[in-house]
Amino acid sequence: MKLKYFTLLLAFGLLLSILVACSDETGGKEGTKGESAEEGGKVLNLTNPDAIPTMDPSQASDESSFIYLAATKEGLYRLDNNAKPVDGIATDHTVSEDGLTWTFTLREDAEWENGDPVTAHDFVYAWQRAVDPKTGSEYGPYMMNGVIKNATKVSEGKVPVEKLGVTAKDDYTFVVELENPTPYFESLTTFGTFLPLNQAFVEEQGDKFATSTDTLLANGPYTIENWESTSSSWELVKNEDYWDADTVQMDKLTFEVVKDPQTAVSLYTSGAVDRVDLTADLVDKYKSHDDYVVTPGTFVYFIKFNQKANKALANTNIRAAIGRAFDKQALVDEILNNGSIVANGLVPANFTPMPESGEDFREVNGDLVTYDKEAAHEYWQKGLKEIGKDKLELELLSVDDKATKTMVEYIANQLSTNLPGLTIKLKQVPKELRLDLSSKMEYELQISRWGPDFLDPFTYMNLYTTGSGNNLMGYSNPKYDELVNETATTLAQDNAARYQNFLKAEKLLFEDAVIAPIYQSSRAQLISPKIEGVHVNPFGSTYEYKWANVAE
Repeated sequence: MKLKYFTLLLAFGLLLSILVACSDETGGKEGTKGESAEEGGKVLNLTNPDAIPTMDPSQASDESSFIYLAATKEGLYRLDNNAKPVDGIATDHTVSEDGLTWTFTLREDAEWENGDPVTAHDFVYAWQRAVDPKTGSEYGPYMMNGVIKNATKVSEGKVPVEKLGVTAKDDYTFVVELENPTPYFESLTTFGTFLPLNQAFVEEQGDKFATSTDTLLANGPYTIENWESTSSSWELVKNEDYWDADTVQMDKLTFEVVKDPQTAVSLYTSGAVDRVDLTADLVDKYKSHDDYVVTPGTFVYFIKFNQKANKALANTNIRAAIGRAFDKQALVDEILNNGSIVANGLVPANFTPMPESGEDFREVNGDLVTYDKEAAHEYWQKGLKEIGKDKLELELLSVDDKATKTMVEYIANQLSTNLPGLTIKLKQVPKELRLDLSSKMEYELQISRWGPDFLDPFTYMNLYTTGSGNNLMGYSNPKYDELVNETATTLAQDNAARYQNFLKAEKLLFEDAVIAPIYQSSRAQLISPKIEGVHVNPFGSTYEYKWANVAE
């Protein structure tokens, strides 16, 4: 609910709810397993835009879930402040000469919250569970199919989970067999889907697993306290049983769900919380504030074209016209107003360097589709002639939040103004329905986005191969498929050649006008200067809290 006028009473109520830690939504029965940090310890008070959808690594597919999974669990590796994998449960690994077998040596001093040792068997069970079709995981098959040996066959129910290429050679030696050499596999293991699970505990909890504090088991820097699946507040509390507990400086981090940006800002300026996101309408007011910070992101927003929706969108010239017919610079400067930058390609800027030169991938491949009214008009007239029409109505699907609503209204106005005869009908729905309509391909145009799951262009480029679970547009080009698939097969051990394929594939994507890039996101925030050591990751969990601290 939007609160246009923030009252003193509401501010006081929310302030109290944060300062007394978290509301007891479980009536003292669930979600209260651990003890809160002692008064006077190091504490940060933060907000979250929504409740945590799930704390089950096999089921997580959203930003919030991955943030709190990363804080409470430890995988083989985790990302440091330079987004480089550093020791987690694994202390070392070796890779066979053919690149297909990875052998991880695990530390023997890591424990689960209940005192059980963390072993190779926990990784075997978790990875098998993630691709088991009975689990119904979205990210398990997406992350492992074509990477882990037999993952595709397992996820399709063709072979039993025991055939997945993961084994425990002994308690502290974990062996992974790959389908093909995978240059980015080490960074992939930092992702939430690959976190271990204590099989005995998970099976004991049954359907209740990961629904509350009492049905979770941490092995990471923090435990999550006073949480259940409907909670509007919770805490991360230092896990004294964590193998590297001496490194963890924070005693507690509290989180309160605050949906209204103005409410969040009021809490920040009152000193009740230590970090908030700013929407476009708040940036001008606070960009001169000493605590104002813009953090570049790696999410790329774009318009998807459903080529199966109608004859017009099957036409390359119609799609090419739409992609060039709206002023993206004005959009990021005036509509978003949060430091986001124009996107003229798919792979984001400052994401991954070329293997040999170190140049940024985006700079090397350049701008592939830019705002150009004259070119847009030429493509448009050519496309209309090819489909035998002089006017066209298209529906643009998007989520219904305030920021997106303003953006799509701007884009619709630009398109109808710059492309004579085009009418854009807006369809704005809740996120869950937008995802459902997308998965069923029941849309024409759609505002979508993608953020990376690992540090490699493949995380973007494989979206549009024929048959990809994310290619919900009816696009298929054998040459594009060949270029992308070669990077995971015949060229897998030649990174320089892989990147040349990526450059060619991305250019082909825009020659085919498959999507219309809009912008690369940034996050405008107010962040207390006392916060130290909170890393913002370019992929996986947005925030890394292991090294968090507060200035003395």
